[in-house]
Amino acid sequence: MNALPDGLSPSLLVLYPALRSLPADQFAALCQTAAWQTLPGGAPVFTERQNCLGFPLLLNGTIKVVKSAANGREMLLYRVEPGGSCIITSSCLLGHSPYSARGVAETPLSLLLLPSSLFDRLLAENAAFRDFVFHLFAERIADLMQLVEEVAFHRLDQRLAKLLLARGETVRATHQALAEELGSVREIVSRLLKSFAEQRLVTLGREQIGVIDAEGLQHLAEGKR
Repeated sequence: MNALPDGLSPSLLVLYPALRSLPADQFAALCQTAAWQTLPGGAPVFTERQNCLGFPLLLNGTIKVVKSAANGREMLLYRVEPGGSCIITSSCLLGHSPYSARGVAETPLSLLLLPSSLFDRLLAENAAFRDFVFHLFAERIADLMQLVEEVAFHRLDQRLAKLLLARGETVRATHQALAEELGSVREIVSRLLKSFAEQRLVTLGREQIGVIDAEGLQHLAEGKR
C-alpha cells in the first residue's frame, strides 16, 4: 500500500467533490497519509468480523458487498462504485465495530483508504465531508429498505424478472451469480429461468440470457401474470 500516485489527485476531487473544501496543505497531507490500493477482480476488500482499518474512496472498479448465511447462501446487499460510499464501512467506523458483511472486488479496482483517525478528524472538522458521508449513508439505507421490502413481499419470480429487465436485452451472468444477487440458490433460479424460456420470455445460452419479451417480463415483475 502506497500514497496516491501522481496525477490522480484531480480524479479524486472530481469523484469526491467534498474534498475540495479542504485547504491545499490538508488535501496534500491526506493524499500522503491515506493508503493507495489496487486489487484484482475477485479479491477480498474486507471480510466479515474483520476490524475496519479505514474509509475507502473508490476511484476505479466496483465493490460488491455480500452477506453470507450459516448454510452457505449469500445475498448481494449493494455495490459501491467510484464516487460512492460503503455504508457497512461507515457504520463500522462510527460504531467502532467489526464488519458485518464482506466486500469483494467485482472488477479490478483502485482505491484510497483513509485511516480511521483521518476519517474521524474529517468528520468532526469538515462540514462538506460530513454531509457527504451522511447523505450517502441515508441513500444506502433507503436502498437496503427497498431490498428488505422486495425480499419480504415479492415472489422470487417477480424479483428475477425485474433483475433481468434492469440488465438490458442481453444478460451476461451465470445462474449462480443471479442467485447470489437475489439471495436464493442456483437450482431455484435455474428452474425459474427454464420456466421463463418455456413461456418465451427469454432465451438461455451459456452464461447468457436474452430478453425476447420485455413486456411479458414487466407484467411478471408487477405480478400481473
